[in-house]
Amino acid sequence: MADIKAADVAKLRKMTGAGMMDCKKALKEADGDFNKAIEIIREKGQAIANKRADRDATEGAVIAKISDDGKLAAIVSLNCETDFVAKNDSFVQLATAIADVALANNPANLDELKELNVEGMKIAEKVMEQTGVIGEKIELAYFDKITAEQVVAYIHPGNKLATVAGFNVAGMDTQIYRDVAMQIAAMDPVALSKEDVPQTIQDEEFKIGREQARLEGKPEKILDKIAEGRLNKFFKERTLLNQEFVKDNKKTIAQYLKEQNGDLTVTSFKRFTLNA
Repeated sequence: MADIKAADVAKLRKMTGAGMMDCKKALKEADGDFNKAIEIIREKGQAIANKRADRDATEGAVIAKISDDGKLAAIVSLNCETDFVAKNDSFVQLATAIADVALANNPANLDELKELNVEGMKIAEKVMEQTGVIGEKIELAYFDKITAEQVVAYIHPGNKLATVAGFNVAGMDTQIYRDVAMQIAAMDPVALSKEDVPQTIQDEEFKIGREQARLEGKPEKILDKIAEGRLNKFFKERTLLNQEFVKDNKKTIAQYLKEQNGDLTVTSFKRFTLNA
């Protein structure tokens, strides 16, 4: 049996984030072999993950960041079971580190991101390891990205909601870009403009508007007209460029951007919240 020194325990703790007693126990079981001890801690994470697979991981940290050149933005959501864990600095730091990996490597999707390395191991393995360290279900639940001439990121206080937006013109006052990102956070648009709303959503909104009018006792011959009017109201309220600007409801987002630069518009956006 190897002599397990306090310095060795501290070193393993720094490497994995596991508790002192867990590190000491893993080193004893591994007879002082650090690589084997790390594997033991990881296997513990797998066991806990299997045990808690049916739990809901609805808390977490949503992180949005942009690349150094301002042309790539990413959002990730690292989820856990409790708000206590979600607010832990090390948990938020891991979510941020994963976002940095996403920006540095530009993976195509969530599965590709999980295969990339963070802190010396695959992200999927790191998340599993932290499941064992923390003792509750942890999962990398969401990743998306956008590219544009200029991107901006906004994280709402508390790390429960984040947005990213892309623009066709770079070099504007950063507050202009940030205003739009905050608009997206506050008003939850479903698309950029009327033309970008999926036909299935348009059909459903028209159907709902028509049925509401019928239940209100409106004549059958004008139900379609009323439904069309309500659909247009939906476009105004739920498409970003047509929404009233929250800082000045006398103008739309499209009008606000045109005032700043005649060519300026939003090309894409993403929004993710844990409270959906």
